Amino acid sequence: MIGIFGGTFDPIHYGHLRSALEVKEVLGLSKLLLIPSAQPPHRTQPAASAAQRLQMLELAICHHPELSIDARELNHDGPSYMVDTLASLRQDYPQQPLLLIIGCDAFKHLMSWHQWQRLFDFAHIVVMTRPGNVLEPLSGFFKEHSCQQITELASTRAGKLYFQQVTALDISATAIRRMITQQQNPGFLLPDTVLAYIRQHQLYQRH
Repeated sequence: MIGIFGGTFDPIHYGHLRSALEVKEVLGLSKLLLIPSAQPPHRTQPAASAAQRLQMLELAICHHPELSIDARELNHDGPSYMVDTLASLRQDYPQQPLLLIIGCDAFKHLMSWHQWQRLFDFAHIVVMTRPGNVLEPLSGFFKEHSCQQITELASTRAGKLYFQQVTALDISATAIRRMITQQQNPGFLLPDTVLAYIRQHQLYQRH
């Protein structure tokens, strides 16, 4: 099984990395792809450039061979729609189960995503939950696709919805950018190599 973990990673931080590593191990994934988005359609444009965000990702995982970077969205013109990314990945991995890994907040807005139902044609969707999270009862489409066992994800290539609890690290890229703008030290929230890169290139400074 191959995991797909998308985001702006502006910047990458330990909340991203811990969740990615934990999900990979718990689900027994053979590979986990970190996919930085170029132009996220549901969010404002990233503050750092695509090249800078890619370099920060590379610095963050250079000693973690169990995590990989897939830059296909950065090489694509126009908005980054996940359904298109999954269709492209399915061409590369025609037989393996693909697992799109998203957070609870993303899941709450999933029905606003471009062609959201088609996501299930290409992949399973794994929603990362935190201890204490209260989710609304599933209904309709989501209830029909929900499954309870990891083995169900491994036995089919796509189409299932699964919830996986992960360690709660309340870290946000927005808060890190704000701290840097206010000349506070965001140490211990992100890898030192990434923080050094941010300082070297004077990212997220007040202009």
